[in-house]
Amino acid sequence: MAAFSSFPRDVLIIGSGVGGLSTAIILAKLGFDVTVLEKNSQPGGLMRSYTRDGIECAVGVHYLGSLDQGQILRKFFDYLGVTASIPVSRMGHDGIIDRYLFDISSGNHPATFDLPEGLDEFEEALKQTFPKEQEIIVKIVDPIRKAAEQLHGLDLLYAEQNDFSLLDQSQPLGEILDDLGCSPGLRSILAIPSCWIGVPLQDCPAYYHNMALASYVSSSYRLQGSGSDMADALAGRLQELGGKIVTGAEISKILVSSRVVTGLQLKSGESLQASTVIGAVHPKVVLQMLPQGAVKPSYRQRISGLQDTHGIFSVHARVDGNNHPEIPYNIFKVDTDSDGNVPDLRYYQIRKSEKEGVNLLSILSSGKDELWAPWTNTKSGRRGHDYSEAKEKHARQLIGEAEGLFGSFKGLKMLDAYTPLTMRDWVNSPGGSAYGVLRSSSQMLATAMLNRTSVKGLHLAGQSVMAPGIIGTILGSFSTVKSILGADEFREVIRL
Repeated sequence: MAAFSSFPRDVLIIGSGVGGLSTAIILAKLGFDVTVLEKNSQPGGLMRSYTRDGIECAVGVHYLGSLDQGQILRKFFDYLGVTASIPVSRMGHDGIIDRYLFDISSGNHPATFDLPEGLDEFEEALKQTFPKEQEIIVKIVDPIRKAAEQLHGLDLLYAEQNDFSLLDQSQPLGEILDDLGCSPGLRSILAIPSCWIGVPLQDCPAYYHNMALASYVSSSYRLQGSGSDMADALAGRLQELGGKIVTGAEISKILVSSRVVTGLQLKSGESLQASTVIGAVHPKVVLQMLPQGAVKPSYRQRISGLQDTHGIFSVHARVDGNNHPEIPYNIFKVDTDSDGNVPDLRYYQIRKSEKEGVNLLSILSSGKDELWAPWTNTKSGRRGHDYSEAKEKHARQLIGEAEGLFGSFKGLKMLDAYTPLTMRDWVNSPGGSAYGVLRSSSQMLATAMLNRTSVKGLHLAGQSVMAPGIIGTILGSFSTVKSILGADEFREVIRL
């Protein structure tokens, strides 16, 4: 399709993660001349896994939701043209997509809860676990069904305005559960999806929680290959469409004249001209690239004051595959308080690796920023022996805790561990935030319409625009394209 005559053809996109590449593909399909600039040596951002001891270690893609025919992510992948290039395997074939393990010392929680695929099955599992709260459960699940209908029907994307005007569930879910008289045990199970997106339950808008849960329970998949395969599929598709990717291209400045974007300046000194620039990195990073006076002080204050989600600490280790076979579902060890809130959890996967007879144990936990504070002003690869020792000590603690669940690991060899500082330096995420801007009820107004800036021709994309995760990020990409084209033009040319 030829580019629209009323729109400038040249588009520069900063960052090649899910947001940058998906936005680029959409625009390339519409005939725009798109160049994606990536500061690292390979495109993909947090999609891209890395290799240790010949084994691929995942970073940002541990599962995918809503890939069945007619569901939102399948519609996105089909439109982008990458469905066949991203092989996946379905979870839930044994009836479980997640297993939650609770500390029952307080007596307020079940020992375990198995999250099934399907909203009907989820509702029934809750009712069986909490037989005295049947009416409360119905009132909780009904809005989740509504969220699923809006999600798969793309209501948000095709709304008249490019914002969350459809959201009638902005009240924090924690408050809703309080009003319903929800028990601590039921509350603890419902708190976990808010942890997926890094927002405390008491400040998590019901819609974000319900959208995250609905998207995952609708259908759940794992990548058959690695995150790098997914990154390569998206990058390859963009190049098929004539788009360009330039790696090793770190941006020093967004060029602006009279609050109109004119291009980018690289740290190499090279300047690139374009009348449309899209920052598919954190909004605060984009703000740092803008010259003084390019935006109104009120905009600068709003963006710089945004609160971000927490970072994560991750451990990857190889284990003997015969003694520790692949587990076809995810496992969460959940910390709860007496009220059913979840201050922390640990996420576990045991999956087959590229090596025969060797499986990969992956553990994700909260970032514990206080542990890494002494190295805040250092760069990756230059933090010294003390930092490596601190990482290994914390990793060993997490592995020891995991052995309390899985038994002593045979043939264990730790491959790698990374901290929020690693994330910060790798993908320019302020503070090492794992999920970008905090999508909390308390900053709903501050986070509204983040894909729009006060500089003409400058737009934002990425997980901070609408919601984190693969679905939330790609939804944000379409929303950014909508802001460029206008709602009427968008509805006419984008058919999903």
